[in-house]
Amino acid sequence: MTRLTELPALQPDPLTPEADEVERYVEALQGLSKANADFARRASWAQIRLAGARAGSRPGEAHESLNRIFRLGVPPDPPLDGPTRGILVTPTVPRPADLGLRALVSAWMPWTGKRFDASAQTGDNLLIAGARPIARVLFPSYRLEPLDGGDYAAFRFRTYVGPGQLDADRETLKIDYDSDENPRLLIRGILDELVQIVPGAYLGKVLLRRKDAWRLLGYFALEPAAVARTDEPIAARGEPVPAPA
Repeated sequence: MTRLTELPALQPDPLTPEADEVERYVEALQGLSKANADFARRASWAQIRLAGARAGSRPGEAHESLNRIFRLGVPPDPPLDGPTRGILVTPTVPRPADLGLRALVSAWMPWTGKRFDASAQTGDNLLIAGARPIARVLFPSYRLEPLDGGDYAAFRFRTYVGPGQLDADRETLKIDYDSDENPRLLIRGILDELVQIVPGAYLGKVLLRRKDAWRLLGYFALEPAAVARTDEPIAARGEPVPAPA
């Protein structure tokens, strides 16, 4: 078990860390006691977000850090049930497409998270109201599901646990869109893989099937909609260490 007093010496530089430093710190967060679960969640999210922020200027390190964090994870336990909030951490496509996509996402992100039905092993994606006109152009025969408040749900998936497509030695939660109810264009070829880093902080890979191979398109992260928001400003050295519990 990790002691809080050990964390300051392990905390990586937020701007120029090495991937193994990030991995070591997140692994230490996983070893915190249940009394410090909220700090472990917020600190894990901070490391994910910091890696995403570095991906524009340090893509090699940032992608390696995210991959190492991902490989520390396990399938969500307990299974996710209900709505979650999500962020696109970073795309991993080649430049200049990466820079263009990052600029687009920073200006407009229609996706806000996912909903899970643990008992049925299904779910869907949550979109802002402004996504409807774009969806009608890209998928003219597909209809979004209106929700209270003016937002929409779309692109249903089924969930099951299995080895990662790019991480065969790790178990992941598969989020599978390959069904007749989804548009064939873009959507049905996507497979998300999700792991729990610590309870309340989940990191995912977006994979695209091309013939018999899978290509990593990017990373996303989820948190239960019921928890406190984790997008508060991050301190210069990352996260404050709370008083020992």
